Amino acid sequence: MKAAIIFGSQSDRAVMKKVADVLREFGVDFSAHILSAHRVPELLHDMLVKLESDGVEVIIAGAGLAAHLPGVIASLTLIPVIAVPVSSGGLGGLDALLSIVQMPRPIPVATVGIDNGANAAYFACEILALKYLTLREKLAAFRVTMKKDFAQENREITL
Repeated sequence: MKAAIIFGSQSDRAVMKKVADVLREFGVDFSAHILSAHRVPELLHDMLVKLESDGVEVIIAGAGLAAHLPGVIASLTLIPVIAVPVSSGGLGGLDALLSIVQMPRPIPVATVGIDNGANAAYFACEILALKYLTLREKLAAFRVTMKKDFAQENREITL
């Protein structure tokens, strides 16, 4: 059960740490890499070959601005890619979101909300849980606890 986290620059680190935190919580092995589709495309390609040979089953890719990284990754591998649009620049991540969700067919990239690395990791866990029963059980238990906690916290409030 392996995942990879790839993002384009150090400035994306805080958003992508949320991915790592969730993957750790569910016991998913992962590696993390800063690679650029524009600045080091050869290194990105080589890393994807390595990730495939290492048995990585899902990739979470974060990118801001024009956000080409997730689409380029998806074009170079058959491993499912979940994209995290990262807020940067003057458009607050909207540019990245629109760039990612408009990937042309037939190379899909799943996309979560701007800066929502945690949701990307939860989705990656759901993908992996199709194959790994222990992860599926962890996710089911997590959902039960989440529902109980929500109900407890929101039973009665004072306004």
